[in-house]
Amino acid sequence: MKIISFNPFRTIGMKNITYIKPENMFREIDKIKDADFILFPEYWQVNSLVYGLKKNIFPNIDTFHLGHNKVEMTRAFMATFPENIPYTRIMGSSNSAIDIIEEEFGYSVVAKEIKNSMGNGVFLLENRNQLKNYISKNEVLYIQEYLPIDRDLRVVYIGNKVISAYWRIAEEGKFHNNIAKGASYSFEDIPLQAVDLVDRVAKTLGINHAGFDVVEVEGKFYILEFNVLFGNEGLKHQGIRAEDYIYKYISNNDPNKPTFPGIKRKVIS
Repeated sequence: MKIISFNPFRTIGMKNITYIKPENMFREIDKIKDADFILFPEYWQVNSLVYGLKKNIFPNIDTFHLGHNKVEMTRAFMATFPENIPYTRIMGSSNSAIDIIEEEFGYSVVAKEIKNSMGNGVFLLENRNQLKNYISKNEVLYIQEYLPIDRDLRVVYIGNKVISAYWRIAEEGKFHNNIAKGASYSFEDIPLQAVDLVDRVAKTLGINHAGFDVVEVEGKFYILEFNVLFGNEGLKHQGIRAEDYIYKYISNNDPNKPTFPGIKRKVIS
């Protein structure tokens, strides 16, 4: 199997890999055409690879398209698992937006930028001035009910299964649960209901590489979002190598692999 990776940091140690810098894609187009799998392209490469060159990519096209911004992701959640997402409004920036948000949500309320990660672009708004400031800087408003939590559950899904789950616990008095924002890990008391929810969501939406953020409020589980290029620090603490799961998954989905490798055809003369 011929494999090309555009992200060497996420494919360290894999066998039979050729590394190409994303900016050299068209200079190396013959190698790309000859490859069986393309790993971790950048988003701008995805449509050309899948729709133009008909290549197998990992993460898959479903993961890239839904994970590219929070609006598309949330609408997919609304359509498939509406009971498992916080109440959310997505709207354009307008003069009436403040009144709508205050009437439907009140304060405190969560606001997000539609393309961001690692806790960046997520704000807890506690008054009208903060809301006005957020609206002035965003053409698309993503407003979500505030849930009283001090932690969230990161559930890592690779290939066709959950490979890890761990709590991210916010620093006392802090809003963000992200490790990049100073949160800590806990690997104890992982709720199986949350793991099962992520498994069902990923399979329903066709996601094959994501770190899901799940919260529990009064015994009910909500998915906040997923990140396609999630951090691996939590996995390292558990001794888990994501690249091993990726390689096994793409090997099992090798387009050159016989459908029934253990069965020989009977030749009829």
